[in-house]
Amino acid sequence: MSNSLIEPPEVGKLRIVLLGAGRVAQHLATALHQAGHTVLQVWSRTLSSAEAVARQLPETAAITDSTALAAADLYIVAVPDAAVPAVVGAAHFPAGALVVHTAGALPLSVFEQWPSVRGGVLYPVQTFSPGRTIEWQTVPLCVEAADIAGEATLLGLANTLSADVRLVTTPQRLRLHIAAVFACNFTNHLLGISHALLTHDALPVDLLAPLVRETIDKALVEPPFQVQTGPAARHDQTTLARHEAALAAYPEWQILYKMLSDSIQRQASNEAQNNEGAF
Repeated sequence: MSNSLIEPPEVGKLRIVLLGAGRVAQHLATALHQAGHTVLQVWSRTLSSAEAVARQLPETAAITDSTALAAADLYIVAVPDAAVPAVVGAAHFPAGALVVHTAGALPLSVFEQWPSVRGGVLYPVQTFSPGRTIEWQTVPLCVEAADIAGEATLLGLANTLSADVRLVTTPQRLRLHIAAVFACNFTNHLLGISHALLTHDALPVDLLAPLVRETIDKALVEPPFQVQTGPAARHDQTTLARHEAALAAYPEWQILYKMLSDSIQRQASNEAQNNEGAF
């Protein structure tokens, strides 16, 4: 991944066909329109899904037949990773069309089995949920393309959506996606456990709000391993034992608690050994 932001070339307003009608597609469709691009069509296997996205935009057609795609400057495939090969394989793209996916873990090489199209990636590092407003100017957009012209088009497009645009290779993007799962999906799951524990004892969930905000704010400005706190970090075995006993009614969470506590202690031990070796 580049250590600095990319200054993409200027790009004209593009004509775009969007294949997909899920959460990413819904948010992306609106962002593309607001940036001045034209979304000609929204494709989905179900007409109601395509119409739900298309009606957000003026003069955008909802279609279910991917063999009847309009001529466009760019085709964006915003579907689950596992569905990308099937969707691309069934669609009829003009020869030489620039076709991109939006996945974090899917390699650029997925397009190699269709030599008549030019492959690319436009991966937004963000979580998307219905009803949430996304500040696209702050969303990192990771770009990769099979050819220089495609790269220039994607960099130009990304620049109209975000102030944070980077060239990222397939291996880098995979590691980035794993890091994003830890930072977002796993963190959200742990917050869900916290929510459930508080709710069980009729405690307000906003009790944790200042703690969560400070934890995230601190982790964004300091190396997180170096500012780890809590009973595991201070090797408070008495408190750890009490916590594990109190989680007996939730055996899966009890196991997870112990695994994470052990991981914190091993990481702290590794950090200590590394620091000793530096002298």
